[in-house]
Amino acid sequence: MTDHIEIIIIGAGVIGLSIAKSLAEKGHEVLVIEKEKDFGMGISSRNSEVIHAGLYFTPEMQKTTLCIDGKKRLYDYAKSHHIPHHRCGKLIVASSHDEIPKLRQIYQNANNCGIDDLAYLTKDQCKSFEPDIVAEAGLFSPSSGIIDSHSYMLSLLGDLEAAGGKVAYNVNIRTIEKSDRKFLVSTSDDYQISSNWLINAAGLGAMNIAHLIKDLDPGNIPELIMAKGHYFSYSGKTRFRHLVYPIPFVGGLGVHLTLDMAGGVKFGPDVHFIDHENYSVDPALKDDFVNSVKRYFPAIDADKLHPGYAGIRPKLSRHGKDFNIQFEKEHAIKGLVNLFGMESPGLTASLAIADYITEKLYES
Repeated sequence: MTDHIEIIIIGAGVIGLSIAKSLAEKGHEVLVIEKEKDFGMGISSRNSEVIHAGLYFTPEMQKTTLCIDGKKRLYDYAKSHHIPHHRCGKLIVASSHDEIPKLRQIYQNANNCGIDDLAYLTKDQCKSFEPDIVAEAGLFSPSSGIIDSHSYMLSLLGDLEAAGGKVAYNVNIRTIEKSDRKFLVSTSDDYQISSNWLINAAGLGAMNIAHLIKDLDPGNIPELIMAKGHYFSYSGKTRFRHLVYPIPFVGGLGVHLTLDMAGGVKFGPDVHFIDHENYSVDPALKDDFVNSVKRYFPAIDADKLHPGYAGIRPKLSRHGKDFNIQFEKEHAIKGLVNLFGMESPGLTASLAIADYITEKLYES
């Protein structure tokens, strides 16, 4: 006899856990299926751990609306659940006069998105914020910050389990079929379980999962573009008190300076488009990092820069496409939700994404 549960969510990353928590707390039977041995071992643990303000995307994009909503929810949740976080603020710097027009564009875009706390800084004001930074002008975002993403996911998991939800680890899905108004999920060890709803929040693996769903038109599955980003840690004490970002470029936000909860400094990520998943960090990239960082932190000591870790972002384009969240309207399969391209600002937006998914399911 095949086991049955109301809702199956594939992927125990920060978005999958957020959705599962939201639905379980509304009284639904929820099972999260995860291929790894623990939660959050993919994208969710290999990022900058930044709480973004929502400055860079256009007003109509979900990346903007869900980030701005999610930012407030995340700060409130972190405070109420005692999750380590710090609203340290972010400095975006123009390293040359040529970059000042781009800085003004970011400022105007933020205003268009309803973000009214951004401050324009002169060269001297940038220096007063961060004495070791060299910039011709800057923007200060006071609502940007950092969070301990592991503690956050652990809290989501605790809330999920307290509401009766469950997570199954080390599960490899073989096939997914839709029959008799139910989804039938078969695993590699010949276990079968059915559900009324299926939510594909598998992050980097979301496209692979979608291809396992019988009767799903492949035309609804976007191509995965893997953007690998490396991080280098910086040893020793520094005077930095804020996040420091250069002017963004097409495909990324530039090699930025990020703080961790212990006050440590790391730089990254860069962007390398790859064909195969791997998380190695080539020490030879150090020179590229030094050259990138020197533009705003000329006193960087290369001897203090050490290979850290790498992450891979599931991009849908090299030019910054929006999230692609598909419901029945998009793919004609009742009860199926596919979440594609859930890269940054997915961590910041996670609670808002969960509420959005929950509301859409209730509407249907």
